[in-house]
Amino acid sequence: MTRIVAGTLGGRRIAAPPGAGTRPTSDRVREALFSAVQAEVDLDGARFADLYAGSGAVGLEALSRGARHVLLVESDPRAARVIRENVAALRAGPAARLVTGKVATVLAAGPDGEPYDVVFADPPYAVPDEEITALLAALVGGGWLAPDALVVVERSRRTREFDWVEGITAERSRRYGETTLWYGRRS
Repeated sequence: MTRIVAGTLGGRRIAAPPGAGTRPTSDRVREALFSAVQAEVDLDGARFADLYAGSGAVGLEALSRGARHVLLVESDPRAARVIRENVAALRAGPAARLVTGKVATVLAAGPDGEPYDVVFADPPYAVPDEEITALLAALVGGGWLAPDALVVVERSRRTREFDWVEGITAERSRRYGETTLWYGRRS
């Protein structure tokens, strides 16, 4: 079990997928992430995409903090089932949209309406840098990013910085234990 850190759903517990197949973003990292995001983006009414969503904790945290729409993308059917249960338990209803499928396939299909103000991607740490770069290119090329959108990628602290693509400017990185958050801005 993990919990929503703050906002209207703050303190509510949510389930995590069983087994070692997912690596939920820790409460500490989520708190730091949203502190940084909210310093740069007004989440009230924002559209937020949580790619490789796992338990959905990051996207549901965004809803709790005021996002009007959250897209949760997860390829593992067991994890997607947990997300569905978490959305129902929190009564997040139509504000949270779950898509079960590979992130690359979902991005290739284009956004579901307006572009996103914040995109958070937490791929498995074993995903090669080239796939991260391809993901970023799909976000830019597919019209997923609003002007000045914030893009955050969670990686292992042991991985080097990946190549950002034209259309997203690298801003900074922050380390939290075994985790590094990389921040970029739609340019």
